[in-house]
Amino acid sequence: MYSPAPSDAPSANPVTAAKDTESNLPDELQLPWKHLQEVSVRLRQVIRGKDDVIEAVLTALLAEGSVLLEDVPGVGKTTLAKSVSRLIDLEYQRIQCTPDLLPADILGGPIYLQSKGEFEFRPGPVFCNLLVADEVNRASPRTQSALLEAMAESQVTIDGARYDLKHPFMVIATQNPAGFEGTFPLPESQLDRFLLRLSMDYPDAESEIELLLEQSESEPVVGLKPVMHADELILLQNWVRRIRTDRKVASYVVALATATRQDTRLRVGCSPRGSKMLLRAAQARAVLRGRDYVLPDDVQHFATLVLSHRVSTRHGTATSMEARQIIASIVDQTPIPV
Repeated sequence: MYSPAPSDAPSANPVTAAKDTESNLPDELQLPWKHLQEVSVRLRQVIRGKDDVIEAVLTALLAEGSVLLEDVPGVGKTTLAKSVSRLIDLEYQRIQCTPDLLPADILGGPIYLQSKGEFEFRPGPVFCNLLVADEVNRASPRTQSALLEAMAESQVTIDGARYDLKHPFMVIATQNPAGFEGTFPLPESQLDRFLLRLSMDYPDAESEIELLLEQSESEPVVGLKPVMHADELILLQNWVRRIRTDRKVASYVVALATATRQDTRLRVGCSPRGSKMLLRAAQARAVLRGRDYVLPDDVQHFATLVLSHRVSTRHGTATSMEARQIIASIVDQTPIPV
């Protein structure tokens, strides 16, 4: 069960209050949208000083995309995922990736029941709404690939049989920085399945002080109660695909993608799937901001987060800092439509 936000609770994103206090979405979406704003506010009370990361994760959730969080252990990656699942009343599962983890440990498989004398399919943790794959790059490449179909098509195929996953479905995967002991780099094909690649980074000094004082006695995640129902999230997700997109905005997305394919600093540019995902992220951000149309600013805001892990540099991989810097420079140099 979920409960509406109390009347004395904040009703707007503190960073974008001027834009988020009102919405021009259809009437049937006004209450779900307000509940999503409350989710955003309460997340900021748990994850201090990471407003941009919270907005990005909620945008990915609206866009029905998955998120890859790369950073050192202990900066709040798993706490963020658990908080989202509690506030939106989503079924949450977590898997700890290790080198000996098998695909069946994620997907499930047939179990022999001696009492019945037959095999019965037992679903794995992937059959949930929000799956957290902790330290995904510690799992073997074979196990990592078990998530590809789930992230791309919201289904899994086991022994020739197809099983649909629950809706909504999202993967939040965390990974240790490259070079940590016992890690397997994610291949380009798997990186391409993630809508966004983010970094939590360390909190600023003031945020860390507040964290120490507020969480000295208990974990704030434990006390979180749902303020939004999964059905409300699905309504907003369905509307994301219907957000108005001007042809000039679509041309701007294509111009950015084309620039990555022509840039001599890159070995492989962005694919059409990358263009599609960038536009979807822009549409989702518009809904999060309460608009029924996309602005070039929405595209520009997410271009680096969506495209940098979909390209390969001449001297590195798509996960390198160099790729992010190249995409940022392309965004700066590409004319913004009026």
